[in-house]
Amino acid sequence: MRLAAAMDEQSNKEIAGKKQRDQMLKLVAKSFYNELTNYGVSDHEVIHMASHLLDNLLAKESKPAEGVEYYNGIFTLASVRDEWTDFEQLAVQHVTLRPLQLSDVSKVSTWLKSAAVRESFVPEFPEKQNELRNYFADPTREYFGIHYDDQLVGIVGGENIDPTAGKLEMKKLVGESGLQGKGIGKRATFGFLYYAFMIRNLNKVYIHSRDINIRNINLNSRFGFELEGIFLNDIIVGDKHQDVLRMALFKPLWLQIFADKS
Repeated sequence: MRLAAAMDEQSNKEIAGKKQRDQMLKLVAKSFYNELTNYGVSDHEVIHMASHLLDNLLAKESKPAEGVEYYNGIFTLASVRDEWTDFEQLAVQHVTLRPLQLSDVSKVSTWLKSAAVRESFVPEFPEKQNELRNYFADPTREYFGIHYDDQLVGIVGGENIDPTAGKLEMKKLVGESGLQGKGIGKRATFGFLYYAFMIRNLNKVYIHSRDINIRNINLNSRFGFELEGIFLNDIIVGDKHQDVLRMALFKPLWLQIFADKS
């Protein structure tokens, strides 16, 4: 009986794993198709491309991928200058996180005036400055200002904080223009994950995204996030339903990836 139960449990795990894998492949295929059509590739040309993919698969001689390349070549726990006890701040190289001040909200409001920026969050941040001020003051949320060379350039924080279950939802915005490609977002993310796992001692950080594309999935995966689910037609943006992707990261895995190797 025990053997049969163990076999059934293993079979159920394999089925669940296959379903998650199928879901991921469906997501990647959809994202790839959307990116092709955005570049003006016609349906007829997509069919030709699918044929070429099959040709490449049959002719493949290279080795399979080695797996995810994590950011542990850039960050370890020692990368964080922990000054939380004395000054309530954390620094990762030239990026510093400090609790968001109400006086900072006007600048955040300016960043969120862009519809593309505002609508990238699930759900969207409030548009009006007074509503945004109340939003950040809510005790179920905890946000930090992202400071680059002592200038406020963005925010990162947690919502739906559940101390009992040990989890929160992370959101991040680097709003100051002209600062892309400097690694600010990566350092702010790592600093906030350090805060969630090492200072708050939470077990899980998760993120929602409506910007479902391969690049974002890859970037999040390099911090250790794994796909947790896809909510089909879950929100309305404009007059269209859109899917929402959820990825999650657990403290034991994060520690395993980013623990100091010295």
